[in-house]
Amino acid sequence: MAMRPPVPVPTLSRRAKLVIGAIAVLLVLFTVVGTLTNVYVDYLWFESTGFTETFWTELQTRSLLFAVAGVATGGLTALAMYLAYRFRPTFRPMSLEQQNLERYRQSLEPRRGLVLTGIAVVLGLFAGFTAQSSWETWLSFRYSTDFGNVDPLFNVDLSFFVFDYPFYRLLLGFGFAITILALIGSMLTHYVFGGLRLQTPGQKLTAAARVQLSVLLGVFVALKAAAYWLDRYGLVYSSRGDVFTGASYTDVNALLTPKTILVFVAAVCALAFFANIVVRNFLLPAAALVLLLVSSLVIGVAYPAIVQQFVVKPSANEKEAPFIEQAIQSTREAYDLTEIDYVNYRQSTAEEADPEAEEVDLQNDSETIQNARLLDPNVLSDTFTARQQIRNVYGFPEKLDIDRYTIDGETRDYVVAVRELNSAGLSENQDTWINRHAVYTHGNGFVAAPANEVVAGQEGGEPNFTTRDLPTRGTIDVEESRIYYGELIDDYSVVGAPEGAEPREFDQPEGGSEEREINNTYAGEGGVEIGSFFRQLAFAIYYRERNFLLSSAVNDESKVLYVRDPRERVEKVAPFLEVDGDPYPAVIDGEILWMLDGYTTSDAYPYAEQMQLGEAAADALTGTGTTALPNETFNYIRNSVKATVDAYDGTVTLYEWDQEDPVLQTFMKAFPGVVLPFEEMPEEVKAHVRYPEDLFKVQRDILTRYHVDEAQAFYSGSDRWQIPDDPTQDTDQDQPPYYILAERPGEEGATFQLTSALNAFNRQNLSAFISASSEPGEDYGKLQVLRLPGNTPFRGPQQVQQSFNTNDEVARDLNLFRSADSTPVFGNLLTLPIGDGGLLYVEPLYVEGTGENSFPLLRKVLVNYGDRVGYADTLAEALEQVFGDGAGDSAPDNDDTGADGDASTDVPETPDTDAPEPPADGGGDVAVEVRLEQAVEGMNAALAALAEAQRSGDFAGQGQALEDLQAAVTAYQQAQQEANGGG
Repeated sequence: MAMRPPVPVPTLSRRAKLVIGAIAVLLVLFTVVGTLTNVYVDYLWFESTGFTETFWTELQTRSLLFAVAGVATGGLTALAMYLAYRFRPTFRPMSLEQQNLERYRQSLEPRRGLVLTGIAVVLGLFAGFTAQSSWETWLSFRYSTDFGNVDPLFNVDLSFFVFDYPFYRLLLGFGFAITILALIGSMLTHYVFGGLRLQTPGQKLTAAARVQLSVLLGVFVALKAAAYWLDRYGLVYSSRGDVFTGASYTDVNALLTPKTILVFVAAVCALAFFANIVVRNFLLPAAALVLLLVSSLVIGVAYPAIVQQFVVKPSANEKEAPFIEQAIQSTREAYDLTEIDYVNYRQSTAEEADPEAEEVDLQNDSETIQNARLLDPNVLSDTFTARQQIRNVYGFPEKLDIDRYTIDGETRDYVVAVRELNSAGLSENQDTWINRHAVYTHGNGFVAAPANEVVAGQEGGEPNFTTRDLPTRGTIDVEESRIYYGELIDDYSVVGAPEGAEPREFDQPEGGSEEREINNTYAGEGGVEIGSFFRQLAFAIYYRERNFLLSSAVNDESKVLYVRDPRERVEKVAPFLEVDGDPYPAVIDGEILWMLDGYTTSDAYPYAEQMQLGEAAADALTGTGTTALPNETFNYIRNSVKATVDAYDGTVTLYEWDQEDPVLQTFMKAFPGVVLPFEEMPEEVKAHVRYPEDLFKVQRDILTRYHVDEAQAFYSGSDRWQIPDDPTQDTDQDQPPYYILAERPGEEGATFQLTSALNAFNRQNLSAFISASSEPGEDYGKLQVLRLPGNTPFRGPQQVQQSFNTNDEVARDLNLFRSADSTPVFGNLLTLPIGDGGLLYVEPLYVEGTGENSFPLLRKVLVNYGDRVGYADTLAEALEQVFGDGAGDSAPDNDDTGADGDASTDVPETPDTDAPEPPADGGGDVAVEVRLEQAVEGMNAALAALAEAQRSGDFAGQGQALEDLQAAVTAYQQAQQEANGGG
């Protein structure tokens, strides 16, 4: 039969080759320039923050893994293909199959080096990019630290599972990938060049092809043997037990030994493939491979399934008991829940109520009542904005924060916020490049209001801003109030100017005037200097902004401030940390610092239940007030680091907090000097640490299932708890935890703590109350769980909220508040333990207008204890409705305690500009009496204006009246002090 000549492969014209080549060069050039610019700008940021150790360690580790994985994958695959080509048959039998392949051979022959190189490069790039993302796995393996606890099944330190096992799995995965790619490449090469003949009569494989394929298949099966060996250790992550994680009865008794047997079967199978090099018969390795497949199905799948179905399931509660106990213990260890103070707490029912005993408990817990929080930081952002924004370029976050300060020897919790630059608030004429990046560069001011009081205790009360205004004044001393780094600043700024140049940056209004302003020039250490043309060019490319080269705002003294969100800064300098979603500002030694919590996590802790981090830390405020954490799988977490970010110069400081965390110790060895030792943490910073919210939310989720000690109770779920839905919002999301300043049962004095109520599973009855101490020192992080009797229907948050909504007086007012001009807003429903057996619910009720500039004002306070509901203008009155006369004596808004909660102790010394002025002749009793009369007249006039504004629904008028009232009260108090000789 005559053979047809091979059909030539079409070729490109010279012009087409030049065009394609030019396009390819430009694409590569733009990619390289863009990548190098990004890396350079990134390096400049790390250099400016003093964390180049992080930059170089991460870059070198990523580069190492990229190079090793790329060279190994691309190089070994190319080597296998080269060997297949090198040992191709010189003569090939003539057949239609070979005839069809001939044109491909003719096309590939002159380009074989280029094709082989291209395949190696492409595969190497894919492998390198995949491997470099596992840089933390390599560092964890290299610098691993022992846990000091031994696994009971394999008798190895837990560090093997957390640090070593993931790396071995990574190596094994790349081993399989390289072997498969080399096998595929070799088979294709042998096929194209005649070593493998599928359709040609006679021998199908040449000797060289048989040897090479036998070796590669033998390596693959040998890797399978290693995989079976590692699978034995992977049993500690088994999910075969329906209600727990870890090795189950079937895993230990019906799968552990079969996995070991399969290791030897796979090893024999691998030897059979290697023997085929000499034996030259595929029957032996084929028989061994069939044996491996049958063994894996029979002893690796069928036998464990039979044991699970016919031995375990009929009596799972008994068979799985010891394994459940191990899962309970390990899960508690993994989530730091081994030391919890459980208190059997009994709340009186309606039949058991003893008013006299309850009032005694109330009086004994006077600090809890005195510090009952009436201000909800999740509601009052608009109120802070309306009263303290000052200019449209400023703003407050959607969710404010809670912190505590000790002033004049008294510790109180405060609603706090910083007046940040709000990039989204710039008006149209302000939104030019110069204004956005060189004029409006920062916020200014710290604002604080005691969380347990409102101005003058009036209806529609607003926060008593004891630290406020511009310049910042009040009871908390702030020396540097400018905010260049914050949660609302989402853009870069160009700051700095030559000495003697006129300040350009807007700093604050002058004297409250809307016409005049005070400007300044940034003088802090933060930012990256861009005085040179090269750096200006780099930033022009990075931001794709020509003004870096053309604008007069960029000069020899200029700096660029970027990466300005505190969370992003901490995550960047410590990429091995997950950062809590709610940073909060604190004034420490006159400076405003952002306080943050860093977590070390792992998904490889043995026997511990795995969770999704983002889901576990989510609640009704996530995404609307707190930042959502990434939804990554984990089963180990520690609050290992406390971090601060200076709001003025951006300085990031990380302190070791958990000194026993092996994960943190491992990364501290990998990144020396990045995290400072615990001993270097200043006492002033320790005084403002809080128990972190996201960790607390994860722990309370775990406690709903793992608070039980007995395996039988855990398996049946008879004592399971549940996180209640947020009753104040129309949502099925979890109720957020709340910070409170209160006494804990069995302890003396009020402490700052994070708290949450827990319901019975699938019921709305209360089962437990959990609190975590935020007091620095030995008691920090101490978890206390109040367990209520399971057979008594105590009200949970949803039921309490329902009792409020259905109360006749409350329902009537809600209908009045819910109108075309206003809407009611429920604040946080706080649960306060009272005495040795009572839980008091307190909830503020705000009313907010529907106008554009309206904001919430406190109108009512709701109280629940047992089956009794109190509803009044003040907490004191509401308590007396529930407990009787005198019960509200210690309430912060009780009239007998002073100016509505002794607010006078926190009023700023500088009087308001609108306060009545004293007579011109100055001192003397007559002058003081005149000032007192003027102040009283001012108060009466303000109260009358307030009443009129409330009747007409004029919320702006209410705000102005309250402001006038506060000014008059301040003037009265100062005049009275002078009359008593205190002036």
